[in-house]
Amino acid sequence: MKEFTFKINGAEYKCAVEEIEAGKTNVTVNGKVYTVETEAPAAPEPKPVAKPAPAPAPKPAAPAAPKAEAPKPAAPAAGGVQVKSPLPGSVVKVLVSEGQAVKRGDTLLTLESMKMENAIMAETDGTVKQIAVTLGQNVMQDDLLIVLG
Repeated sequence: MKEFTFKINGAEYKCAVEEIEAGKTNVTVNGKVYTVETEAPAAPEPKPVAKPAPAPAPKPAAPAAPKAEAPKPAAPAAGGVQVKSPLPGSVVKVLVSEGQAVKRGDTLLTLESMKMENAIMAETDGTVKQIAVTLGQNVMQDDLLIVLG
């Protein structure tokens, strides 16, 4: 099972994808299970094209997710709020500098993962205390990127 965290329009989605069997797999999004059909993968590493089952789309779960996740980023660690990588990737842009004031929703840096750029945004207002990564650095999920104070 592979687990991912996605942020779409500010809403965070925690997803888990089970092994694909007979063109079908179960995908869990914010605790709700969906059965999806997939096309045969072209590469050894499956990149399924998910088609939603008759179940409702995950959008209705979105309003509950940010509220449930809100306390997590606000938890101070080492004197500030830790911004961690939501997925493995490579740092392609660092848009802030240490000492810079940021507002909630400001883009801090950009990660490239699976040929897609992902904007990593500030979840709270604050000042950049530490930038823990460098341009071009590869990071894994939950690696520390930035500390806000």
